[in-house]
Amino acid sequence: MRLRTLSLVPLLFASATRASPPETRLEPSTADELLHLHRKLVEVESITGNEAHVGKWLTNYLRAHGWTVEKQRVSEKRYNVLAYGSKRETTVLLSSHIDTVPPYWPYYYNTSTDTIGGRGSVDAKGSVAPMIIAAEGIRGHLQDDISLLFVVGEETGGNGMRAFSSWAQRPSSHEIVIFGEPTEGKLVCGHKGMLGFSLQATGRAAHSGYPWLGVSANDILVEALGALLKLRGHLPWSTKYGNTTMNFGRIEGGVAANVVAETASASIATRLAAGTPDLVRGQIINALKHVKAASQKQGGDLNIEWKSQGYGVVDINCDIDGFETMTVNYGTDVPNLSGHHKRYLYGPGSIFVAHSDHEALKRKELEQAVLDYRRLILKATQMREKEQQQQQQQQQPPPEEQMEL
Repeated sequence: MRLRTLSLVPLLFASATRASPPETRLEPSTADELLHLHRKLVEVESITGNEAHVGKWLTNYLRAHGWTVEKQRVSEKRYNVLAYGSKRETTVLLSSHIDTVPPYWPYYYNTSTDTIGGRGSVDAKGSVAPMIIAAEGIRGHLQDDISLLFVVGEETGGNGMRAFSSWAQRPSSHEIVIFGEPTEGKLVCGHKGMLGFSLQATGRAAHSGYPWLGVSANDILVEALGALLKLRGHLPWSTKYGNTTMNFGRIEGGVAANVVAETASASIATRLAAGTPDLVRGQIINALKHVKAASQKQGGDLNIEWKSQGYGVVDINCDIDGFETMTVNYGTDVPNLSGHHKRYLYGPGSIFVAHSDHEALKRKELEQAVLDYRRLILKATQMREKEQQQQQQQQQPPPEEQMEL
């Protein structure tokens, strides 16, 4: 006869939750600590590549609050922060990033409107602070079955999360991973894929009074961008994510108005709504082949430099009752963490103000995020427990087989 075993932690947590109604507001002392933590994080400038100071401050804070902290080196003076309680291998992992985009904008708190702003106040220190406070309040119920991971480099391709993903000492037990990004307090059901590349045009310099003696790299680049403008209308689309978009983010070329440009370049980001990176990569190459051939015939050239392999659309778990849902167009670290785990994406604040000079959110959004992270952890844990029970029931032999000795 087979005996079925159940995980103790979710049962203890579920029992504790049934005994008391869900929180609807934070205790004043908890709210004060949340504001303090959020302020300190935002006050430390941490533009990508310069995360050392905020990582050191966060490490000291977590250790002072009873967490065991490991620092994983990503590159010189840059490291990820992994924190856990009495055990390193945990079921639940909360993760966000501690780097920000430039430029730095100082912290401010307008008490008359309860608006809190500054660089990173939303993206993503607005998720980091509530995650920590939520974990602090729930770790006892979970028997310390929860960890925290705060990574560097998310804003420039995710090298921090990729380093953690491939880390030889990476914990192997995470079954529920909750990522923090500005999602307006909603659960995200997925986001677009990403394919980044640059165009490098080369020509031959000459005096602008005698342009026929040179080859204009700027002309080559303009023709290439024109071909990509035509391609935009033929890129893959989907009902869930809409149209694939292509943004010409940075264009530069030449040295002066009276010199035929010898070099020119453009940095381009493509947000995939359907298809694969290889499919779109092929479309781009095909669209530019005639421009490349013509430039080579003149004595110039056009080359494509791919920033990475890219990734397709990212579907994310969002089957949690009580949360509104949405899809987003921006990229995250979700696809950079390998493994078979439930993955959720949630955070306070709006992406529409992130990266801007008016990045800000309301105090109540921060406070609600603490409650929502706790609720999300609870419901995701309960769902995992039910799925385990169903799997165990399916593996049980029929009653007549159980009676056999």
